[in-house]
Amino acid sequence: MKIEAYIHSLFTKDDAILDQVLASIRANGMRNISVPPEIGKLLTLLVKISGAKEILEIGALGGYSGICLVRGLREEGHLTSLELKEEFAQLAHTNLKKAGFGDQVTYYTGEALKSLDQLEKEQKRFDFIFIDADKENYPNYLERSLKLANPGALIVGDNVLRGGRVCDTSYGDAQTDYIRAFNDRLAKDPNLESIILPIGDGIAIGRVKG
Repeated sequence: MKIEAYIHSLFTKDDAILDQVLASIRANGMRNISVPPEIGKLLTLLVKISGAKEILEIGALGGYSGICLVRGLREEGHLTSLELKEEFAQLAHTNLKKAGFGDQVTYYTGEALKSLDQLEKEQKRFDFIFIDADKENYPNYLERSLKLANPGALIVGDNVLRGGRVCDTSYGDAQTDYIRAFNDRLAKDPNLESIILPIGDGIAIGRVKG
């Protein structure tokens, strides 16, 4: 048994709500690039441990990670989710409503960098930021996230190992280079305490000092 399968077998269980989300993604012809169940479980735990009240999600897709994030919130908590495509945001919202969290989420649609600029203009601040969107903008998303993060906030990025390509110098594709830049900034920024966990395709966790 591979390590991933072992972790999955121990710490995840059948989840009808999340299974319905995956079914809706397939039914709408969308790529099934939602986080795996063990990452979803980790997101819920991290939100609970951090005590976050305001969450920002960059990349909604069908709402799978959004449900996992909101499950960690208290009733007064809120999720702000950014999604490029309006139809994806609508599906995500439908799925969060079915899960009982429809009133705890707000969607911004369009290019995420523009939405992030808008959130900064609105003086929004967040306790937990989850990045799982286009890889070429990961460094930009980290830069914007630092501006929007409260002291003590967690900034979490998915897919930061790229199947191991980030540590193989023979790989020089653009997306891997962008992720390397993200990881490097996360590791060296004096305002962050950070680590990468080799679970799923790698998940980076940074805590904003202050």
